[in-house]
Amino acid sequence: MKPQRDGAMFRRHGHTRPHEDPYYQSAKPPEPSQCPMCHAIFSEGRWQWADAPGDVHEEMCPACRRVEDRFPAGYVTIKGKFFAEHRDEIIALIKAKEKREKAERPLQRIMAIEDKRDGLEVSTTDSHIARGIAEELHSAYKGDLKVKYSRDENLVRAVWTRNN
Repeated sequence: MKPQRDGAMFRRHGHTRPHEDPYYQSAKPPEPSQCPMCHAIFSEGRWQWADAPGDVHEEMCPACRRVEDRFPAGYVTIKGKFFAEHRDEIIALIKAKEKREKAERPLQRIMAIEDKRDGLEVSTTDSHIARGIAEELHSAYKGDLKVKYSRDENLVRAVWTRNN
């Protein structure tokens, strides 16, 4: 079954940006800037992992601001009998996906992995990694995937379910 998508998105300079993202900065930080929390560097127009040059401006990156504010950009809800039977394997897949994404894109992080009454909820700092985790689960294990983008805020909610 193909993932379902819903919601309003628009394109800006070739990148998909949800409406009204309070963490998207229209003015770029001075270069080079370093996040005092995670030590990512803003250089060459993007946040990246690099060695800090001698004199840097300090500015918190959008991912660390989201973590500090406890304001996720994405949620992945994982439910079903299959999850209960393959919990450790699925969590390992989720963490491996974050590790790969975060290595190239410092703003793509998992904020929390929490047990819920009927499964698991993963919250993320970026909508793209939430969608990516959900799509990776669907690709690896099939099941049912629904992805919904909020019309009014920068938020994606993905629900992956497999009962057999």
